Amino acid sequence: MGRQVTEMLKGTLEGIVLAILSGRPAYGYEITAWLRDQGFSDIAEGTIYALLVRVEQRGLVDVEKVPSEKGPPRKVYSLNAQGRESLEEFWQTWSFLSERIEQLREGGRDYVRR
Repeated sequence: MGRQVTEMLKGTLEGIVLAILSGRPAYGYEITAWLRDQGFSDIAEGTIYALLVRVEQRGLVDVEKVPSEKGPPRKVYSLNAQGRESLEEFWQTWSFLSERIEQLREGGRDYVRR
């Protein structure tokens, strides 16, 4: 990934992870693997785990420890009501920003001259 993509991803990664969890519960490695499958090849597991700790501390997810065949129990994260509210706010903000950015792209120079 280029530097610009990495910087933009930093500001949206929490919303992306909440969106993933809105589909189904998952553990950190599953989330990382899914992101990598989607082309975010530079995502480090540590980045996702740190983010999951933050959203857990903020009360946006519920955590269940599930036995693992290969080691210690896994922490499986699921979106709770507060997390769904935060995700809805993320989507509203995303819509606002993406509409404005698209206007700039389409209007380009004319928009900036006003």
